Amino acid sequence: MKYRIKFSKYSSMIFIGHLDMMRYFQKAIRRAEIPIAYSAGFSPHQIMSFAAPLGVGLYSNGEYLDIELTEEMPTEEMKSRLNETMVEGVDILSVKALPEDAGNAMASVAAAGYTVRTRPGHEPSFSFGDRFEVFMSQEEIPFEKETKKSSKVLNLKEGIFDYRAGDETIYLLVDASSSGNLKPGMVMEAYYGFLGEKPGEFDFIVTREETYTRNGEGKFIPLDDVGKDI
Repeated sequence: MKYRIKFSKYSSMIFIGHLDMMRYFQKAIRRAEIPIAYSAGFSPHQIMSFAAPLGVGLYSNGEYLDIELTEEMPTEEMKSRLNETMVEGVDILSVKALPEDAGNAMASVAAAGYTVRTRPGHEPSFSFGDRFEVFMSQEEIPFEKETKKSSKVLNLKEGIFDYRAGDETIYLLVDASSSGNLKPGMVMEAYYGFLGEKPGEFDFIVTREETYTRNGEGKFIPLDDVGKDI
């Protein structure tokens, strides 16, 4: 039986990287006595899949983890058991049972929604969201992405599905698929560059609000809409 766990990440836990989060959940699942299934072979491991690794230093209200159990378990009971094992900085928000034909969390990701705000004391010389509409009115938003071996120019506008700009926050719905994976920091760097400024490394507080897949009609839905309570 497959289950999808939705959780938040905040406080000091935002500084814990993806691999350590995997180890954290492996231990938490054992402490909660969840009957998780293990892989076969000489080095069996818990069968789990995270939706989209979150960058270090980012907050989230919409992280996802899929696990497989050896026996059926009520979703509310699993949520309660897991929350009893969580440290401050991680809350289990929902647990859903998945249909057998559901794709795993990582392969299902199509988009993610982020809220970006400036860190106190790191405000730009312009009103934060005031010129974002003008920035987005460009036919293309070029951005040079550097890798270890080369660099390439991307058109960021292709990966921005929706946005809302206020005086203090900017909301971005962006491509988070394996083929796209547009990071909000790239958009903010391009936005500041458009206005003749360069952002500092710690200028922004970024929160992933939700992670989405597409339904049969091609519309974005939260990943936990795929499952159900049992």
